[in-house]
Parts: sequence; structure tokens; C-alpha cells
Amino acid sequence: MATRAAKDACDLLDADHRAVRKMFKEYEELTGSRARSAAQKKMDLARQICHELTVHAQIEEEIFYPALRAAMKDTDLLAEAEVEHGSVKTLIAQIEEMQEADEMFDARVKVLGEYVDHHVKEERNEIFPKARAARKLDLVAMREELETRKEELMAEVA
Repeated sequence: MATRAAKDACDLLDADHRAVRKMFKEYEELTGSRARSAAQKKMDLARQICHELTVHAQIEEEIFYPALRAAMKDTDLLAEAEVEHGSVKTLIAQIEEMQEADEMFDARVKVLGEYVDHHVKEERNEIFPKARAARKLDLVAMREELETRKEELMAEVA
């Protein structure tokens, strides 16, 4: 069985997807806890999720999507992805403004997770295969560019 020699931009973005999904699962487990510490843990975890998603969306919008737009004829999926990013950013802003982990906070985090799941499926099943099929794209080199920019953005808030 042949495997791709080097990890590419899609692999990096998908690793982000898996990491955030894991955080959403942890959050969901905390929603069932009655411990006093659970509320603060939920707030901290939600802020971490929001930060990860903000950085992820930014590197996609700055690097990945523009390169795909230049290399692909059909860009409808990219337009949809950018609209989805807008919805995610709106929810992130609402979550970040909230001061306590009440039922509305939980609801926003849950809906954010649902939006992200939908977005990830489209990227994984439709956008990534098209990106890998585009001959004009060097996705291995793009991975390095994405990693560098991601490190810069993560350091800005750390």
C-alpha cells in the first residue's frame, strides 16, 4: 500500500480538527459534573477551544484558502467555508464575552462544536481531496508556512 511520503497542509489542519474535537468531548464530560471546580474548568476549556479555533481559522483564511482559490476552478466550497468561519467567529465572540458557565454558555459551546463538526466534514471529504488533486499546490511547503504562522499566532496570546 502506498503512503504519502511527507505530511502536508491538510494533515496539519486535520490534526487541529482532531485536537479541538477532543477538547469539545472533554467539555461535554464536564457539563455532567456537579463539582464546584467544573464551572471554572469549563470556562478555561471553552477559552482554549476558542483560541485554538481562532488561530486555525486565521491560518486557513490567510494561507490555505487563498492558495486553493488560485489553484482551483470551482471555489464554491471555499466560499461556504468562509461563511462558516464567520458563524464560528460570532459564537466565539459571544462565548468569550460571557462571565459564567451557565446553561447559555453550555448551549453556545455545544452549537460551536456542531458548527465545527460540519465544517470539518466538508473540509475532510471535499476540500482536502480537491486540494491534494490540484497540481499547482505544494501542500508540503504550505504545511511549513501554516506551522510557522500558527506558532506566531499562538505565541501572541500565550
